[in-house]
Amino acid sequence: MSLKYAIIGCGRISPNHVAAAIENNLNIVALCDVDESKMDATISMFELPETVKKYTDYKEMLQQESPELIGICTESGKHAQIALDCIEHGSNLIIEKPIALSLEEADQIIALAKEKNVKVSACHQNRFNKSVQKMREAVEEGRFGRLLHGTAHIRWNRGEDYYTQAPWRGTWEQDGGALMNQCIHNIDLLRWMMGDEIVEVVGMTDNLMHGFIEAEDLGMALVRFKNGSYGIIEGTTNIFPKNLEETLYVFGEEGTVKIGGKSVNIIEEWMFADDKDNSEEVKAKYYENPPSVYGFGHNPLYTDVIEAIKNDRDPYVTAVDGRNALELVLAIYKSAAEGKSVKLPLEKCSTMDFAGRFSK
Repeated sequence: MSLKYAIIGCGRISPNHVAAAIENNLNIVALCDVDESKMDATISMFELPETVKKYTDYKEMLQQESPELIGICTESGKHAQIALDCIEHGSNLIIEKPIALSLEEADQIIALAKEKNVKVSACHQNRFNKSVQKMREAVEEGRFGRLLHGTAHIRWNRGEDYYTQAPWRGTWEQDGGALMNQCIHNIDLLRWMMGDEIVEVVGMTDNLMHGFIEAEDLGMALVRFKNGSYGIIEGTTNIFPKNLEETLYVFGEEGTVKIGGKSVNIIEEWMFADDKDNSEEVKAKYYENPPSVYGFGHNPLYTDVIEAIKNDRDPYVTAVDGRNALELVLAIYKSAAEGKSVKLPLEKCSTMDFAGRFSK
């Protein structure tokens, strides 16, 4: 029996979720958005049956439909409250990144999901990229030897049109800046590959080209991991004239891997002391060329969450993983705002702590 599925928020990223729901044979029972025209566009795009209901109030949808799995794709600042209401109702969740905009909210989501035995996955779909999975396998097999350092570069472009399409973007209350919105996927991957536990972060952020938004369009950071390795993060939406690359490097005592492309889809360097595989064959086998920076990861992420629900196990990408990515971005913001290094773990921090930071 396929799970009853609903989506809350029918904006830019929602088609990836709906497509994944269809691909995984979910029973789509409802769409929810405050703008009815967006729901109509989604129904038209996917030729959804007339049985799919439309709601402008997600609480009413929860009462009427009781979906077993919900995709939350609203403005980032609304993720947490909607998630808590859905968990309270017993629905499992896939929450678009970031999972929340404050650590307190993320902790509430994690605690309530545990209490209600509800599965919550943070939608960091790039973990399912073929290239990323291959890198992760090498990390887990210890092929790098001692990890030395890793770097995440997100060199993208976002113009004024992107922000006028959805006025919540670039605001502290509903979004954050380049690091929180565009770069958090690769920031998540860097943290995951380098051992997850971080002891210290030094960050700098600025708004160089986007005076019409509140948050940063450039972020740089140094990260010190508990295992003695280091990380470098460079994220920007200022690249002329269009998206250039999203790359992830891992450097170890006995291995070097670089994943590049528009959104970490292509293995560009694969070198290991053990010579266990042919680097050219690996590059060819794990190559993907998706039509957009969103990649192909939503489908396998949905497959995994469905299996997690049916087998009562944790999803591959958990709510805690979502919190970890959020914590690192907030730590960079905090370090940049205070002009000093920040020690982790952080217990409390929110995007709203930085409101007014770039006000001229």
